[in-house]
Amino acid sequence: MDIVVLCGGLSAERDVSIASGTMAAAALRRRGHSVSLVDLFFGHEVKELPAGVSESAPDLENLRKQKSGPGRIADNIPEICNACDIVFIALHGEDGEDGKIQSLLDLIGVKYTGTGALGSAIAMDKDITKQLFLQNGIKTPRRYSEENAEFPCVVKPNARGSSVGVSIVTAEHEYPAALAEAAKYGGVIVEQYIQGRELTVGILSGRAMPVVEIIPKTGFYDYKNKYQSGMTDKVCPAEISEELATKLQREAERVFEVLKFDVYGRIDFIADDDGEVWCLEGNTLPGFTPLSLVPKAAETAGMSYDDLCETIVYESLKKYGETP
Repeated sequence: MDIVVLCGGLSAERDVSIASGTMAAAALRRRGHSVSLVDLFFGHEVKELPAGVSESAPDLENLRKQKSGPGRIADNIPEICNACDIVFIALHGEDGEDGKIQSLLDLIGVKYTGTGALGSAIAMDKDITKQLFLQNGIKTPRRYSEENAEFPCVVKPNARGSSVGVSIVTAEHEYPAALAEAAKYGGVIVEQYIQGRELTVGILSGRAMPVVEIIPKTGFYDYKNKYQSGMTDKVCPAEISEELATKLQREAERVFEVLKFDVYGRIDFIADDDGEVWCLEGNTLPGFTPLSLVPKAAETAGMSYDDLCETIVYESLKKYGETP
């Protein structure tokens, strides 16, 4: 099968995307597929790979200067994608998780992995996600207006991933700087801070995977703690009661349906000290780096990384009525 793995792009999660794409492309090649790893922004095959994910998001303004024209994707991307059997989307953040690339591929008739344009757009917008949670009885942290925040609170960009621009604000004097940091990435959302255990559930083909507990060694699960080796412990299966694990898995499957996900994804939760489960958000394109959570859960369930990548391809083809 001819597969194009799309990565990179002009987003704060660019380095993470290239790392994920590199891993996925290698896995699919090991399974005998013909794979091209292509940068969405530059339109060329990725040959020289970064040494790893940096501690902070890349300088996008400097990156933009390296390519002429105002476009956020290379002109040859439709042609490249049209020549393959399916596109494996390994993008993160803007242009990848917000439904834009999915819409383009839909319009030109190219098959791709994972969730479609609508579900991607819904999940990327944290305000819309929160409204859908409330309408469907899914417990989620309260949203504050910027003028009436209570402390502690969480301040974050409304439409970004990988915890870019996120701050936990414990006191009022920290609040203006947190708002300014989040505003660098567009609209801002302020919500109630929930103290508890951070737990996440991967979903594959509509079914929940083993629960993972995320335990940063310092601070919270921010960009640095997500992608730098040794910064965070990830325990899978999480050391929680069977009752709580089942509750999280069933709730994750329900969120998957409410947000109109398809094939796979990851749902993030906080379990507070009273055993209440609070849903934070859903991720349509969770990371696929060596430190990522869905591959960790798959491994616990007895599925290798290569199995996971190929399963995503085959399950995605079923959306188009094709049997691999």
